Amino acid sequence: MLVTSATPKSSLRATALARRDDLSPEARSAGSAAIAEGAIALLAPLHFDCVSGFLPIRSECDPGPILTHARSKGAAIALPAFLDPVTMVFRRYRDGDALVAAGFGTREPHADAPAVQPDVMLVPLAAFDRSGSRIGYGKGHYDRTIAAMRKAGHRPLLIGLAFSVQEVDRIPAETHDVRLDWLVSDSEVLDFRDHAA
Repeated sequence: MLVTSATPKSSLRATALARRDDLSPEARSAGSAAIAEGAIALLAPLHFDCVSGFLPIRSECDPGPILTHARSKGAAIALPAFLDPVTMVFRRYRDGDALVAAGFGTREPHADAPAVQPDVMLVPLAAFDRSGSRIGYGKGHYDRTIAAMRKAGHRPLLIGLAFSVQEVDRIPAETHDVRLDWLVSDSEVLDFRDHAA
């Protein structure tokens, strides 16, 4: 399927996710390891107090090794949590903390865990392009949460994590879409800071 700028986001999402789902378990494991290696190298020279990640669902890459590395540098770790169906926050997560069932078939920190503002956000996605645009899973949780952080004066470094098969030619950006600062795939690290809005 030729993916053009006129292709609706739902089609781009479906195509990219199908390609990701088609990766063999071996390719997914090797790709996740390469993504972790690239992200750890990217983070190595940076100072940060809190890194948010995510628990992988379906065929997503596993950010676990990146979070372990960040924790070894003294950073707090945060995971997304939902206050209601549309409001996402990040709650501190420590090894061994209990997790509770959440939407999307994943788990989140308990409501008693403190809400935090990450300096670095590892962002899951369905598709990306070379301008730093991303397509999520269609609910806008990350876009809304990042926009609210920015409105409050907090601008975390946004690092998308994806397999190279999730790349599409061009994503039609909308005014509410938030661009990534970086994208780490299993084959390269892309710097979008000149494009980020």
